[in-house]
Amino acid sequence: MSEILITKKSADYELLDSGAGCKLERFGDFVLSRPDPQALWQKSLPELAWQNADATFVQTAGRGKWHKRREFPEPWQISLGEINFLLKPSVFKHIGVFPEQSTNWQWLAEKIKTRIESSERVSVLNLFANTGGATLACAKAGADVCHVDSSEFAVDCAVANRDASGLTEAPIRFIVDDVKKFVEREIRRGQKYDCIVLDPPVYGKGTKKEVWNLEDDLAPLLSQLPKLLSDHPLATLLSGYASGYSDVTYKQLLQDNFSNISGAKFSSGELGISQSDSTRILPAGIFTRCEW
Repeated sequence: MSEILITKKSADYELLDSGAGCKLERFGDFVLSRPDPQALWQKSLPELAWQNADATFVQTAGRGKWHKRREFPEPWQISLGEINFLLKPSVFKHIGVFPEQSTNWQWLAEKIKTRIESSERVSVLNLFANTGGATLACAKAGADVCHVDSSEFAVDCAVANRDASGLTEAPIRFIVDDVKKFVEREIRRGQKYDCIVLDPPVYGKGTKKEVWNLEDDLAPLLSQLPKLLSDHPLATLLSGYASGYSDVTYKQLLQDNFSNISGAKFSSGELGISQSDSTRILPAGIFTRCEW
């Protein structure tokens, strides 16, 4: 049965309102308005609250532009759980953190801590790792992490977040590479990991302009990942945003590839964000977990 993992208000993050194709969020001391195609309902707060946002993202063809009502530092720092993030608005509406993933980060950290308490080392492979939320949560919990993304900018942000989180000495390998090619090389090298995390985009390009298309490339990639799992695996986590697929689709993809590993248990559902002073939940992606 599917479930909904909900990110709630915290000291440095809050979903203030949503509706009319937009969301109003607080990141630390700053309020931002951004488009969100899931928010089809009406706004709850008066329009003045939206007009008073510190910055509003206006979409244009393919990209967009931020209109600032007041100046604020770039980057500025917030904390989610035990991880610090340095935020900066981009032309793609993103700012460098994905709060809806915090429930997955917490789950991974708890799994890792439990394993480590048994005096076992844990190695994690984080693919399409972006700005490093999962990487840093796993490292904070005590795991060795290999962080892979084809965007040098995203990896640089992850390194900065590592330093801001006091994890400079943590055993993290940051790698800028095409994920498909990296996985192929790791298999040839005989590398093994206890945990594999991936949050693939719908479309992307590798370091040498290699094309990633979710519809064509996700299933073949997943078929390779069992070859990278250790003899005592811990978990595989697959998540997605704006993919057009349901969590059931992702769950069945994982089952196709991991069911033959003894003890595998599967679960799936949606990621959501709780709106303040409301019963509304803003859908923010899907996830599937395989654990042992």
